[in-house]
Amino acid sequence: MNQNIVIPLAIVVAGALIAGALFFSGRSIAPNPANLAGDTASAAESVPKVSADDHILGNPDADILIVEYSDFECPFCKQFHVTMQQIINEYGPSGKVAWVYRHFPLSQLHPKAPKESEASECAFDQGGNDAFWAYANRIFEITPSNNGLDSARLPDIAQEIGLDVPAFNACLESGKYRTKIETEFNDAVASGGQGTPHNIIILKDGSTIPLPGAQPYATIKNAIEAILAESQ
Repeated sequence: MNQNIVIPLAIVVAGALIAGALFFSGRSIAPNPANLAGDTASAAESVPKVSADDHILGNPDADILIVEYSDFECPFCKQFHVTMQQIINEYGPSGKVAWVYRHFPLSQLHPKAPKESEASECAFDQGGNDAFWAYANRIFEITPSNNGLDSARLPDIAQEIGLDVPAFNACLESGKYRTKIETEFNDAVASGGQGTPHNIIILKDGSTIPLPGAQPYATIKNAIEAILAESQ
């Protein structure tokens, strides 16, 4: 990647962290960091390419793709979800930034999270990406985090967003999306994920920049502006 992009972005991120942005305390730590291969930057290069199978908010051909590996019961993911909604509201309409959501449920910390991930996929199963995002948004709105969401609420959310609840329940009971969740979990670890949210910026040329933790809005915005300025 062009070093002119890497250097200012590294300065922006490091400066924000030093100024008080949460790094280790701003994410839930994954249970098996020993599975990582190599340093975070090089590992990020192994992140799977964004495809039509992904849950994308914004233009898939955006200049900047922010891939987030997330856990529905992670309090920092709940916080970061709001941050990314702000980012997409600002940069999404122009097609400059898109948000890609992938699953990284840390079951040893949050045993309910994998089933919640499956539930969001069952919403997708009925209503496509619109239903997925509506379901994901609602989970983050109501969960107290840290494994606090009552699992009995999952069908209620489906009903709230207009899904066929019996079909939703049948999907959830079938476990049809369990393999997808496991695959994305493994992809997160392979791409350097040591906790949630695990975020990787993908540029137009395929270059990747790791952006770990629940970075605040200002940090993400400064990183985006630095990248866009260098790409002009």
